[in-house]
Amino acid sequence: MRCTSQKRTNVNDLATAWRGSSAGELCWLTADGPAAVPVVPLFVDQPCVALPLAHLPEIDSLPDRAAFCVSAPTGPEGPTLVATGTISVSLDPRGTEFGGDLVEQEVLKHPPSRLRVGSLMARKENWWWMARALVRLTGVDGVRGLPARTRAEDAVLVRERDSDVRVDVVTARDWTAGPGRDVELWPRDGGDLAGRDERALVMGHHASPDFERWERWTRTGTLVGQTLRVTGADGGPDPDPRPYRLLERLRNHREVERACRAGVAAVERRLGR
Repeated sequence: MRCTSQKRTNVNDLATAWRGSSAGELCWLTADGPAAVPVVPLFVDQPCVALPLAHLPEIDSLPDRAAFCVSAPTGPEGPTLVATGTISVSLDPRGTEFGGDLVEQEVLKHPPSRLRVGSLMARKENWWWMARALVRLTGVDGVRGLPARTRAEDAVLVRERDSDVRVDVVTARDWTAGPGRDVELWPRDGGDLAGRDERALVMGHHASPDFERWERWTRTGTLVGQTLRVTGADGGPDPDPRPYRLLERLRNHREVERACRAGVAAVERRLGR
């Protein structure tokens, strides 16, 4: 990972936070506006994530820069921060690269992966979950602390600032506003968002204890000062997401499998296989 000596301490903080967290966020800018997905933090020489190919549309929109965030602490002293820099993206439809140390890390951190690919037999049966896009943070240009997301109403705010992706942690009294309405945002660090009518994405995510249910909610729009003028809304905060019941779990598994298989098929067609 490229970094200057002045950044070494912050980069070490990033490595500590990324290695120690079971969930984080990958944020970036696209031609259609800011984007973000919840991720399982992995680390081999550098911070990375291994996105299932169900996320192929998001993978295709990744530019050469992104932000790797840890916004929810893993413990009372857990660091929360964001690192921005250059990234590389490699498609691994057969799970060759993912099938080494990365899958072992994910199995330890992510219970659904423990069920799907926790053994060699499971990896063969659920081959579609081994197919990934590996996103690596190849160069770090900046690391800064973030206030922690500690409540269901807390979320990351993603936007462009100074020609790069900017991430803050915000909250609001009420997230029920839909398109055509406004939401007043409160930065958790007490600062001033100073929105300039730029496009913005607010994303929160929550999981049941077994992580089978890991859902994100979003608000999109433009940010003026501290106010988000909402143009799109999907979902909302859930302070206590319950685990799936048996039939719900089976349905979710089938949906995930179907989406992953479709992503694998699309990548294989591109590669002429």
